[in-house]
Amino acid sequence: MQVRRFTKTLVVAVCVCLASMLMLPSAGHAKTAQEIDAGVNAVLDRFATQVKNANQFLQTAKGVLVFAGVFKAGIGIGGEYGEGALRIGGKTAAYYSIGAASIGLQLGAQKKDIIIVFLQEEALKKFQVSQGWQVGVDGSVVIVDLGAGASIDTTKINQPVVGFVIGQKGLMYNLTLEGSKISKLNK
Repeated sequence: MQVRRFTKTLVVAVCVCLASMLMLPSAGHAKTAQEIDAGVNAVLDRFATQVKNANQFLQTAKGVLVFAGVFKAGIGIGGEYGEGALRIGGKTAAYYSIGAASIGLQLGAQKKDIIIVFLQEEALKKFQVSQGWQVGVDGSVVIVDLGAGASIDTTKINQPVVGFVIGQKGLMYNLTLEGSKISKLNK
């Protein structure tokens, strides 16, 4: 009886995983440079409309790494993947991917956008020369919680690298990028 219940649960889990993958078709193919740039532009526009002083804050940055449409899915074992661009002076300098794996209680899928802002030149240069940059190992990214006001106070942000995670309903809180691996793409 228990073997049957386990088998049924396993079948349901596999079906949910497959359905999630079918609902997220763009996660299965590499994007072109034009597709990545269009996604980055959309994320930055949305960020500017949702967060007061966002444009001024981003203009003071040494570099801004944006991942549009990062997909995360899992059933016990999960993973996430997305592609993005590093902007320096408002222009794309290079393309990158972000990926992570996780094990634990999880079921389902989500899509989010990630903005990583390099506020110090030294942090940006260290990132650019790395062959594969892992958050928490090669550098820390402090996730900024803007609260209900959704306004950036540049005088209170003094970390070399800060990040923002945006979900379908706006800024997402209590998230981490620890363990995420960022690698340069050839585009």
